[in-house]
Amino acid sequence: MAKPRVFISSTYYDLRQVREDIERMVREVGYEPIRHETGRIPYSKDNKLETSAYREVEHSDIIVSIVGGRFGTESADQPGLSISQAELKRALDYGVQVFVFVEKSTLSEYSTYLLNTDSTDIKYRFADDVRVYEFIKQLYALPQNNPIQGFETSADITEFLRAQWAGLLQRFLQDQQRQRETQVLEEMNATAKTLRDLVTYLTEERKGTSLAINEILILNHPAFLSFAKAVGANYRVFFTTRLELDQWLLARGWAPSEPFTWDNDSVMEWEGKRPTDHYLKLTKDIFDADGRLKAMTADEWDDSWVLLAPLPQPSEPPDEEIPF
Repeated sequence: MAKPRVFISSTYYDLRQVREDIERMVREVGYEPIRHETGRIPYSKDNKLETSAYREVEHSDIIVSIVGGRFGTESADQPGLSISQAELKRALDYGVQVFVFVEKSTLSEYSTYLLNTDSTDIKYRFADDVRVYEFIKQLYALPQNNPIQGFETSADITEFLRAQWAGLLQRFLQDQQRQRETQVLEEMNATAKTLRDLVTYLTEERKGTSLAINEILILNHPAFLSFAKAVGANYRVFFTTRLELDQWLLARGWAPSEPFTWDNDSVMEWEGKRPTDHYLKLTKDIFDADGRLKAMTADEWDDSWVLLAPLPQPSEPPDEEIPF
C-alpha cells in the first residue's frame, strides 16, 4: 500500500539528532521517511549527489525543512544557496507540501538581522553565515501558505507535525464527502433538467388536450408562489378560480377595488382593509372567460404580473395667500 513520502531536509552535523527523532515519528504514523544518511535516496552515477536529492524531493509528498544556525554545503547547481536551501526551493517550485522549522535562537536573532541588513560587518551569534537569514527572509516573503514554526527541541517539531497531519487527514476526509455530495447534487440537477425538458415538451405537445397534464399544471401553478410572496403568506397557496383568489385575498385583508380606479395595465386590483400604503395588482389575465385559472408552466410565467405597488401620495394643498 502506498505511503506518504516525507523528505527530511536540513544541515546534517548540527541537526542529526533532530533528523533521527523526526524519522522515528514519521515511521510511527505509518509514513515513509526519506533522508540521505539512511540510503533512501537513490544516487545516480551520471549525476551529482545533490541532483539526485533534488529529484527525490520532486517525488515526495511532504518536505520537512529544519533550519538551524549552520549554512551547510553550498549548492553547485544553485550558487548562493546551500543544498538544504535548494531542496526546500525545489519543493516549493514543484508544489510539494512544505513544513518549515527554524531554531528559536536563530529565529530570535533574525530580527537583529532585519535591523542591520545594510551593514556588512555585523557578526551573528547563532548563525555562521548571514545567508541563513537572507534565506529566512525569502521564506517569509513567499506568497504560498507555508508557515514558519520556531522550535527548541525535536519534540516541538514532532508534536506540531502530528497535529498538522491529523488535520490534513480530517480535511481530506471532509473533501471526499463533499465531492460525493457534489456529485450526487450534480446528478440530481442533471436529472431534474432532463425531467423539466421532458415535461416542457409533453406539456407543449399535449397542453389543452390532456386533462391529466392540465391538472398537474394547475396543481403546480406559478401564480401561487407569486401571490404568496406579494402578500407575505408563509404557507402554500392554492386557488383554481377568480372567485377563490378573491376569497383568499379577502381573508388576508385585501378586498377587490373598483375597476374605475385600476391602472391602465391592471386586469385586477386589490386594496388592503387595514391602513396600508400599497395596493396589489395583476397585470396579466390568468383566468379564462369562465373565471377558471389557465394552465401555465413556470417558463411561461413572469413574476412581474403580480405586483405590490405603492399608493400615490396626495398632493399638499397650496399655501393660502397671506393678505398682508
